Amino acid sequence: MSETKIETLKYQVDGPEGAPWLVLGPSLGTTSFMWDRQIPELSQHWRVFRYDLPGHGGAPAHAAASVADLADRLLATLDGLGIQRFGYAGCSIGGAIGADLALRHPHRVASLALVASSPRFGTADEFRQRGVIVRTNGLEPIARTAPERWFTPGFAAAQPAIVEWAVQMVRTTDPGCYIAACEALAAFDIRGALGRIGAPTLVLVGAEDQVTGPAEARTLVAGIPDARLALVPGASHLAPVEQPAAVSDLLLMHFSSAWQQDTSAAIPVLPLVPGPVTPPAPFAPVAEIAPAAATPEASAPTPDDRHEQGTKVRREVLGDAHVDAVNASADGFTEDFQELVTRYAWGEVWSRDGLDRRTRSCITLTALVASGHLEGLAAHTRAALRNGLTPAEIKEVLLQTAVYCGLPAAGAAFAVAQKVIQEETTPPA
Repeated sequence: MSETKIETLKYQVDGPEGAPWLVLGPSLGTTSFMWDRQIPELSQHWRVFRYDLPGHGGAPAHAAASVADLADRLLATLDGLGIQRFGYAGCSIGGAIGADLALRHPHRVASLALVASSPRFGTADEFRQRGVIVRTNGLEPIARTAPERWFTPGFAAAQPAIVEWAVQMVRTTDPGCYIAACEALAAFDIRGALGRIGAPTLVLVGAEDQVTGPAEARTLVAGIPDARLALVPGASHLAPVEQPAAVSDLLLMHFSSAWQQDTSAAIPVLPLVPGPVTPPAPFAPVAEIAPAAATPEASAPTPDDRHEQGTKVRREVLGDAHVDAVNASADGFTEDFQELVTRYAWGEVWSRDGLDRRTRSCITLTALVASGHLEGLAAHTRAALRNGLTPAEIKEVLLQTAVYCGLPAAGAAFAVAQKVIQEETTPPA
């Protein structure tokens, strides 16, 4: 049987041949150009490899299902160039890719920098909701709100050209690839694995980042054995764009010292490449790298695979808020029933490979209408949107039930579904 070919990524390379490799990973909705203002400095010391996510910056729109899938594609691209060991700096989802590489391929990652990153990005509900909005409205609502998520208000007001550049990056992203990346982030959670990251790690965060801010950064530092924290004043989520000199200096300091300590591979630290050097623009105050924190004990895994799988699938389909509410309302009388639902309905039936989740949602919506159990229809309409059904497809399912389940039942179902669809697909103001 022939092996499945792994997709590769669009990339560009800067810096002298023969220098050690430094890989830079982008944030969701951006391109490799987000690192432009670091290249003059970093490429004097390293051979810098920058890549684009699928469907971003004109890259082929081959959507990736998970962060691990993106990491595998990156490795396949690096393998094709003969790059075996490298330093890695990634922003947001780019940081998640780097952390995944450090966990699954520790021999490849000489040193790591996680910029505006997190062991878990917000909640799964938030990212699946974003996917629903994009699937229904396209990327325009996300593009319009990108500047307020990425930059401080003062920077956005003073740099309208950069704000417009950011908006256009999002607008030109492939919607399907953006949705897939949202799903990948929704499923990403390495909180229990941080203690296994062995690479010396810099955790860099903008002091005013409202997306993955200092709290998330401190969680990374607390969990990774050899980690340092750098808090960049006057920066939000895209710190490399907003405070380029500070970020360049911090990366230069980290990767130089980290590779001097790296004895597991023959990667030298290059001296400064001869030639005129333009000093970086001054920035104040200067962010500093803080000492490493103590490593917490890792939590023990749950032994019951069916219950664990059922909980995972139930949360992915119905959302954390719904499952948390159900669990909170359970008591001694109902907890055994909820255990049965989690193990059997979600851990066995919904987890089977025979049907995809879109099809299971169609069947579930129909069954609820046919049986008159409309109390569960709102939750499963939300689930259908998360599972990839569009409002138009949900309408067709309910029209089909009107023929075979009766007009009154379908009419009541339309009223429930209409309310949920309006709530779930209306972009944030």
